[in-house]
Amino acid sequence: MEKNIHFDNNKNLQLLFGKYDQNLKLIEQELKIKVSRNGEGLKINGSETQINKASDLIDYLMSIVETGQNIKKRDIIYALKLAEDDKGIDFKRLAKEKIDVPVKGGLITPKTKGQLEYVDAIKHYDIVFGIGPAGTGKTYLAMAMAVNALKKGLVRRIILTRPALEAGENLGFLPGDMVEKVLPYLRPLYDALYDMIEAEKVEEYTEKGIIEVAPLAYMRGRTLNDAFIILDEAENSTPFQMKMFLTRLGFDSKTVITGDVTQSDLPKGVPIGLVDAERILKHIEGIKFVNLTGEDVVRHELVQKIIEAYEHPHKN
Repeated sequence: MEKNIHFDNNKNLQLLFGKYDQNLKLIEQELKIKVSRNGEGLKINGSETQINKASDLIDYLMSIVETGQNIKKRDIIYALKLAEDDKGIDFKRLAKEKIDVPVKGGLITPKTKGQLEYVDAIKHYDIVFGIGPAGTGKTYLAMAMAVNALKKGLVRRIILTRPALEAGENLGFLPGDMVEKVLPYLRPLYDALYDMIEAEKVEEYTEKGIIEVAPLAYMRGRTLNDAFIILDEAENSTPFQMKMFLTRLGFDSKTVITGDVTQSDLPKGVPIGLVDAERILKHIEGIKFVNLTGEDVVRHELVQKIIEAYEHPHKN
């Protein structure tokens, strides 16, 4: 079977193809089709099923290109993985799930089924728990949703917090102001933030209180209205701290709590607030728990293999 796809903008078509047509070659390889250029666009040869899939994939990739972003090899690979028959996700849904926060190299998009569920939960729930191993994007995607909400005027400020476990009760004795004291513990959040907002803007927003960073202990006694609040590394919070944090939620606010229950640094025998919260709150309407797994890891492919090996050591 053969199908012709027409494009109005040849420049966009070149961005789709990638350097030395590498994207085109990858699509051909993965879908077992033949793609060639003609005067007005592309000609695709292959089975009807694969041609339809290729056509939908190209439409999805062009929706990214039209925002001015480049297409990366990983965008194609993850999109194809998500569109596998057993996932029940099509490219039209993927096109709707792009987060309007440009970063170097492209827009931020969920790349796995778990990440799609996570982003969708953040859109529709005021309290979301993202629980899973390193590399699943739980903090990065939460930050992207926070920045997007700020850009759209859905919230007036972003509040970032994390248990400063290693500092214990000694934060007051450390040199510098509060931000300087807690900065080492919030560095991963800042790294994500600097990916999404210019450094000058981050500094300006911090000075104006539009972006606030604070250790979890500093949340006590506050009511957080009109804010997007992220609690990171929640596996290092106690049940008391978790309850204190969750009851800070004010009007027109959204809270995302992220953590990996297998990586807690709490002393042996101390209950983990994140585990306690899931046990107590999982049936409350309006609160959503999303459990990410090794399948949702989007770092180097070896990271996913390492996580799976640790989760199932007896298979080795």
